[in-house]
Amino acid sequence: LCYESGDGVAKDPAQAVAWYKEAAEQGNASAQSSLSSCYKIGNGVAEDPVLAFNWCLKAAEQGYATAQYNLGACYENGEGVTTDFVQAVAWYNKAAEQGVADAQFRLGWCYAKGKGVTQNPAQAVVWYQKAAEQGNADAQYQLGNCFKLGDGVTHDPVQAFSWYRKAAEQGRADAQVMLAFCYGTGLGVTEDPVRAVAWYQMAAEQGDAEAQSRLGSCYASGFGVMEDTAQAIVWYKKAAELGNAV
Repeated sequence: LCYESGDGVAKDPAQAVAWYKEAAEQGNASAQSSLSSCYKIGNGVAEDPVLAFNWCLKAAEQGYATAQYNLGACYENGEGVTTDFVQAVAWYNKAAEQGVADAQFRLGWCYAKGKGVTQNPAQAVVWYQKAAEQGNADAQYQLGNCFKLGDGVTHDPVQAFSWYRKAAEQGRADAQVMLAFCYGTGLGVTEDPVRAVAWYQMAAEQGDAEAQSRLGSCYASGFGVMEDTAQAIVWYKKAAELGNAV
């Protein structure tokens, strides 16, 4: 860890790998997980998805929660192993039960999409909620969608707004777009065109094409901002260049 982070010594990824391997071969689950990560991204060693998977499996089988999540991701994305959503769900579930927020989110997504498990929107909401309450922005955004659409949970615009806001405040562009939409339409909150424009602007500056298009419309119609055709064209052009058809 010291060699990897440069804590008290010059950074040396190769030395980090050497010591991780010493510990991993003695069965240390944390070292096995760290060694797996090194092989996955080629940090201090040649990138090797199969070895990354194998070391991750050793750590996961010892109950190491981070490795269980990473192993689920390997199975989901076919990294070092054949894609297998059933196995992905199994490992995500193990990590999620140990409180890993990213695993809870991915498990929720699998239930929402019916990947590796029978589609179950209500169960998706359960896991999204657990991850969202731990501050996972992806889960907060998806939970907002669930409350907005009444998907797996009772339709509740106020809750939708609340979760969109949490995700938006963490910088997630699509959540910022939806928060702006809420302010622009009065969905779950008092209508406020000025705030709508402000959130569209934040997302647009991150390169979100939908936000750029909607910001252009705001300038074109004078919604929440002074009408400005030139600015409308600027934002429409940015959105168009990213492939936005609207």
